[in-house]
Amino acid sequence: MSEPSASVLAAGASLEVSPGDTGWVLICAALVLFMTPGLALFYAGMVSKRNVLTMMQQNIVPIGIVTLTWVVIGYTLAFGPSKGGVTGDLELFGLSDLGSVPTNPRHVVDAATHLAIPTLAFVAYQMMFAIITPALITGAVVGRLKAFGWVVFLIAWSVVVYPPIAHWLWNPDGWLVKLGAQDWAGGMVVHASAGAAVVALLLVLGKRKVFGNRAPLPHSIPFVIVGAGILWFGWFGFNAGDGLRADGLAAQALLNTHVAGAAALVVWLFIEWVLTRKATVLGAVTGGVAGLATITPAAGYVSTVSALVIGVLAGAVCHLALRLKDVFKYDDALDVIAVHFVGGVLGTLAVGFFGSREINDSGHDGLFFGGGGTLLGHQVVALLAVIGYSFVLTLIIALLIKWTVGLRVDPADEDRMDEVEQGACAYNDDESVTGSTSVRPTAGS
Repeated sequence: MSEPSASVLAAGASLEVSPGDTGWVLICAALVLFMTPGLALFYAGMVSKRNVLTMMQQNIVPIGIVTLTWVVIGYTLAFGPSKGGVTGDLELFGLSDLGSVPTNPRHVVDAATHLAIPTLAFVAYQMMFAIITPALITGAVVGRLKAFGWVVFLIAWSVVVYPPIAHWLWNPDGWLVKLGAQDWAGGMVVHASAGAAVVALLLVLGKRKVFGNRAPLPHSIPFVIVGAGILWFGWFGFNAGDGLRADGLAAQALLNTHVAGAAALVVWLFIEWVLTRKATVLGAVTGGVAGLATITPAAGYVSTVSALVIGVLAGAVCHLALRLKDVFKYDDALDVIAVHFVGGVLGTLAVGFFGSREINDSGHDGLFFGGGGTLLGHQVVALLAVIGYSFVLTLIIALLIKWTVGLRVDPADEDRMDEVEQGACAYNDDESVTGSTSVRPTAGS
């Protein structure tokens, strides 16, 4: 991998600010933040009427909590001067000295000819990734999280788990970057780390009392569709902003994102029709999100045709992964493991096959483009490291919270979380009080 030079403007540096690149990165930061309320709608539509407000709050609270931890300590642990490639030091604690901003390992920039973006634009953009990553977890643990326990978890996870992983893969001095692993926009940093955390939390929290019986029907599929639309819209900032430039590579990443999402949507619907003779709108958006998650680590490293193939694989593999719940009997309420965890792993491995230096000089050629299996091997090592670290640390954090302030609500209250945690209900009608007893299909049924 060729060594990139500075692509963010350090305090006191002489590089001139690029208005175009700065504007693009700030827009992308706003798009990524917009994904979090979109995720709240996406998840809230799939739960019962009596859990809507709680699900939304569990997604909105990270905007407050993680913003504060990121500014105080998260950013310096992720992007501060490296300590052995494992974590950043505290030099940038509280954003006190931004002169030591790292370079960007995902895009080669010629500092002699290219304008820069302000450091704070980079800080803000990366903050939004730190916010949405733990929010992804909430869809798996529907009906089980105590409000205060979730806040404590967010504080700990956003300091102990997320920043070191971001350092390994997105700080040019991170040990996985030095190894040669590649993660364009978060297949490992976001999706695999959140997925591994889900597995650990499910072990600690256990199953809902409705597991294996009759789960509530999604109370508002239109909510799900609107949330998915916001996620898809925001994903353009998620994937196309990571080069920190408004250029051809940003356009390639944006197009790859859309093509992969569309391909996965079509494949998911086709599989549904073959299996049930019904192609559902819930399946369509679930497939689309699976494709978007899967292309995320590869968006800036592969061609458009490769993105299409990756999307097809995402639709098929993530749909198949829905069956993991039947095999292992875990209670992942909204199929976060099948869509985000499996998608992130699949996309990360796909980089090892489809990566092309013709698309991005800062990357490596994958197995299908004459690069041999070296990159694929690096991707496997990185995946094992990220998954193992996130799982173990999340398990420790969850157990400590369980044994102290408490992490799980009383099982008797899990089907009326809004009454218990919010003291209110989302809808003032009889059904929101009595609850729904209809059978909720899985996302792929």
